[in-house]
Amino acid sequence: MLPMQQIWLAIDARQVGGIEVHIIHLANDLLARGFRPTIVLVSNHGITPFTTLLKQQGLPYEVCHNSRDFMRRLARQPASVLIHTHGYKAGVLGRLTAWFTGKSVVSTFHSGDDGEGLLKFYSWLDRTTARFAKCIAVSEPIARKLPVPSTVISNFVPMPATPATVTGNRIAFVGRLSPEKGPEAFCQLAAFCPDGAFHLYGDGPMKSGLLQQYGDRVQLHGFQNMANEWHNIDLLCITSRFEGLPLVALEAMAHGIPVCTFAVGGLVNLIDHKSNGWLVEPGHVRDMAELVNYWLRSDGVVRSKMSQAARNTIARGYSVNNRVTDILAVYGA
Repeated sequence: MLPMQQIWLAIDARQVGGIEVHIIHLANDLLARGFRPTIVLVSNHGITPFTTLLKQQGLPYEVCHNSRDFMRRLARQPASVLIHTHGYKAGVLGRLTAWFTGKSVVSTFHSGDDGEGLLKFYSWLDRTTARFAKCIAVSEPIARKLPVPSTVISNFVPMPATPATVTGNRIAFVGRLSPEKGPEAFCQLAAFCPDGAFHLYGDGPMKSGLLQQYGDRVQLHGFQNMANEWHNIDLLCITSRFEGLPLVALEAMAHGIPVCTFAVGGLVNLIDHKSNGWLVEPGHVRDMAELVNYWLRSDGVVRSKMSQAARNTIARGYSVNNRVTDILAVYGA
């Protein structure tokens, strides 16, 4: 690929989650390398947390009126424009349109969750149309679900200059408050860890129910810009039923915050048990609680060692520079 080439980073987004942050990191690095990325939103959802963040970052973006408008705009682009899709909606529409119009398309598959009902159908359609693109998967389990060969390129994050202190008792969940993320399991931890202060960051359909049932044990913060919050967190817990390689885990570890997680998706390769965090059998809340209590009782030497191990893991294997170079290799293949 030549610098100054135009790249469409296509997604259908409202909130700011792992995929959206991934795209922002990618766009910023592409700009720094001299490319011309544009984040293209498949549908117009009005002013959203994502569009607000894009404006704050000063990143170029376009908003399509709807799916049909997205397909029309894509079809009118010159053949030199590379299309890089993220998420099932942008993926299916982008791949089919690019195939019909002879354009080059790359698709990153971020999720290993098959979903239920209509989402299950969309997930099937997403994988079925993968043959029309060069495919990237963010973890080996996701790659194995695709019907065509793919390149595994993990998520990536920038390294902050200084780590969090991790000297307190602040335990956090960061993510969408929806069933696949298991936020109720995190809230249940609070009953078994009386010395911990439990904080829930995120929004979603389960928010009101969680507030009603666990509001006396867990502090709900709603959606926050986590760049301003990591210094308030000492341990991250991930209680998801399904995962690819969650960006939130990488961000926490880059800040020196160990991760205690159910052993799902790409997390089993990221976490070195008892070194940079802990792996727990999925659904075993009490086992996770025992590890959280161990962390709460740990002295400064233990915490400092785990914090540094977490940062080293990200610096060695999940840096923005290395992973974007890998993505550019797929673009040019």
